[in-house]
Amino acid sequence: MRGRRESRLAAGLVLGAALLFGASLPGADGAAPKRLRERQANLSARSHGALLSLYALDSRLSKARSELAALQGRAEALRAEQERVRRNVAVVQGNLKASQRLLGDRLRTLYEEGEPDAIAVLLGATSLDDAVTRLDERERSARQGAQAANDARDGRTKLRGLALELAARVREVQTLEAQAAQTAEALTRARTGRVAYLASLARQQRLTKRQVRALDSRARQVLKKAQQVQAHTPTSTTQTAPPSVVSGARTLTVTATGYSLAGTTATGLPVGPGIVAVDPSVIPLGTRMTIPGYGEGVAADTGNAVQGLTIDLWFPTLAEALAWGRRTVAVTLH
Repeated sequence: MRGRRESRLAAGLVLGAALLFGASLPGADGAAPKRLRERQANLSARSHGALLSLYALDSRLSKARSELAALQGRAEALRAEQERVRRNVAVVQGNLKASQRLLGDRLRTLYEEGEPDAIAVLLGATSLDDAVTRLDERERSARQGAQAANDARDGRTKLRGLALELAARVREVQTLEAQAAQTAEALTRARTGRVAYLASLARQQRLTKRQVRALDSRARQVLKKAQQVQAHTPTSTTQTAPPSVVSGARTLTVTATGYSLAGTTATGLPVGPGIVAVDPSVIPLGTRMTIPGYGEGVAADTGNAVQGLTIDLWFPTLAEALAWGRRTVAVTLH
């Protein structure tokens, strides 16, 4: 961000002006200018926080929808495999019935006519070779019939076992699919609530519906930009310890520095409280985090100097950034 921030300064100032001075406040007549400025600043800060939260929700929702699509693909592939196994079971079942039918016919013939003994075969043969051939054929026919029936039974047993295994896998994937769908629905509802909150702030600031849609569109644009930045981020060569998991959240020990610059972030968001520059190969953009001594933040920026286990926190003034200095903190990733 550091090398490109100045080229985006004008766009950031335009958005900041729209948030800060886009409309007059209700009941402003006769109010002290200081109170008006304070209220306008408060509403602007709340709008910025809501936009940042909306961006984080969009990141999570995009990931949840991708996971849901992948699970749906797995479920469809397993269902196709189930259908293939069912067809094979039907074929093997048919072969088994045919083998059993042939064996039954042979047993019936033997019962009705009796099994010819070797002497009868020898007497009926035209030569010694013919007699040996007839005896071999009789033995081979009986052996092949029994083997075919055994093979068909074994194949049916194996295919039925595979069908049961596939059914269990389908149920497992369907459970994961349902959970992913519930997560996506919950995030969608949360996003709808956040957009409604933005709309309420807009009403307080006399923002038009077009400006509210612009805020929503801006969050989507930021998400798209963040995904592009994330996709083009090379894998970090820094050796990082795996984050520890505590009650569903992850903690990561990082070096935290502070900066205070105007303009927009690498994801297109206007800078402001809660903006955190990260190495996307270590902490994905859009990740919400809690930083001891700083508060809540969202990974929404990058920087040439921000590599590996390093984060850069935005402060409104250079003095505050310098006061923060360089600290080692254990951040909690949500």
